[in-house]
Amino acid sequence: MSLYQLSKLLFELNRDTAIQAEFTADAGSVVARYDLDDEERRAILDADIGLLYVLGVNGQILMHFAAFKQIAWADYLQLMRDGVRDHGPVRAGVYAMTTGLDEKVAGV
Repeated sequence: MSLYQLSKLLFELNRDTAIQAEFTADAGSVVARYDLDDEERRAILDADIGLLYVLGVNGQILMHFAAFKQIAWADYLQLMRDGVRDHGPVRAGVYAMTTGLDEKVAGV
């Protein structure tokens, strides 16, 4: 996993209107510039907020990507919960979960 590259892509996409236009026209070509594994690549291309969260993308970066993809705030929050339910606890980054926390976040 390459959390740094994943976060860098999202950070640059969130801040650069030229990259946003390019991503909208051909997301695959933008994503190909970053050293991502298959799961990360799929998560970006599918705008899978839940999986991106579980992979460890910082919420401050992720919320801007969700807005770019026109995902409403309440839906964004639910998608993160769904990600933990569907993909397991957050794997890396500042939101990495320890035993027991994943059940609380998922509402289980």
